[in-house]
Amino acid sequence: MKPGLVEEFRNIPTFADLADHELEWLADHSTIVTAEPGDVLIREGTLADCMFVYLEGEMDGRRESLGPDSPVFTLRAGQISGLLPFSRMTQYTITARAVTHMRLACIHKDCFQEMLRQIPQLGPRLVGILFDRVRETTKLDQSREKLASLGKLSAGLAHELNNPAAAGSRAASMLADAFERHQQAGTRLDQENIDAETRTKLRMIEGYALEKQSTAAHLSALELNDRQEVLRAWFDAHHMEDGWQFAPPVAEAGIGTEKLDRLAASFTGPVLAAALARITATLDISRLISDVQHSTSRISELVAAIKEYSFMDETPRQEVDIAKGIESTLVIMSHKLKNGIQVVRNYDPDLPRIDSFGSELNQVWTNLIDNAADAMNGKGELRIRTAREGDEVLVEFIDNGTGIPNEIQTRIFDPFFTTKPMGEGTGLGLDTVYRIVRKHRGNVSFVSQPGNTCFRVRLPIKNARL
Repeated sequence: MKPGLVEEFRNIPTFADLADHELEWLADHSTIVTAEPGDVLIREGTLADCMFVYLEGEMDGRRESLGPDSPVFTLRAGQISGLLPFSRMTQYTITARAVTHMRLACIHKDCFQEMLRQIPQLGPRLVGILFDRVRETTKLDQSREKLASLGKLSAGLAHELNNPAAAGSRAASMLADAFERHQQAGTRLDQENIDAETRTKLRMIEGYALEKQSTAAHLSALELNDRQEVLRAWFDAHHMEDGWQFAPPVAEAGIGTEKLDRLAASFTGPVLAAALARITATLDISRLISDVQHSTSRISELVAAIKEYSFMDETPRQEVDIAKGIESTLVIMSHKLKNGIQVVRNYDPDLPRIDSFGSELNQVWTNLIDNAADAMNGKGELRIRTAREGDEVLVEFIDNGTGIPNEIQTRIFDPFFTTKPMGEGTGLGLDTVYRIVRKHRGNVSFVSQPGNTCFRVRLPIKNARL
């Protein structure tokens, strides 16, 4: 018998009210293990064969296979962990290291059956610890998946928002320069003392140039360069020192040399140069205003998509438009799709709204779209279809990527299962899909072969029990 250990066991809350002979039985069937700071107590992936009772010290554990950002589990004196009776764990799921000097009492699994026979009240208590552990682990894993998803979305949104924001900032800066050039040209025209009739003609020409610009066909870089070369030659022939500045906006507006010949017939010398400076500055101002409008519209579109995606300012549960949710998700995920993935939509226009948690369903669409994009290595076709099947709605995501190998198809919904390299995948994306769909009393399934993988999500239209 180990009398000292019996007294230590009385300090363990789970054992505190056990009888002396029960504590003595535990002490007689325990092996004492000690560790110093940094020592590995448990190695992830090794055989789980002992229950640990922490007598002294503190340890930290994490799933090192998931990388350095995986959740940390801290255990201290007074707690019980490791393999517990009724647990289905076969391998330890964490690597645990001592933080301080530690002493543990280890009870081997071969003693579990006799332990529960000798101390029956331990059964429900250890099951309670097991349930608490599962609940806490699930909560941490769900939080980690949400953070991982948020990280991916944030990175994508930062990229998507940066482009129009940078374009808008650049256009605003150039707009100030164009306005200054327009003012300078106006001053030069004032200095030439042109009459009212000439000013009216200049305004008419500016109006014509703006109209041409608004309807000009898009030119390739080569076509635009060729047109600019012709215009530069015309400006050089008319002794325009700033011809190199005039050529780009005039070429983009689709104004040819025949129109410039008419302009030269109405304005000569310094007046012609000032008129061209003002006209090209006007064209630049109009184009840059359009660029600013387009940039701010794109930012507004992304903000609206974020609000729709997250269902901001709305109750968590509502009547959800499936197609609208998918579309807002596609906007959020556009950074993964725009460089080579074609999205083909086939939405049922009469699809009814469903009673659900919209923001959670958008997590489902996000993970399925993200997986499809990865399976296609950024290039391919993603087909999305919605349809009604009786009292359910069907949503299909079909990609022509590499497919899911037969040998892992039974595991893809398992928590932490991933085929991605360490640090690139959490193994929780499809587990999240499965959990959310099941929460909505729905079903998710798939069929896969190289070049054709289809995930099918079925959700009830009415779901009073949510």
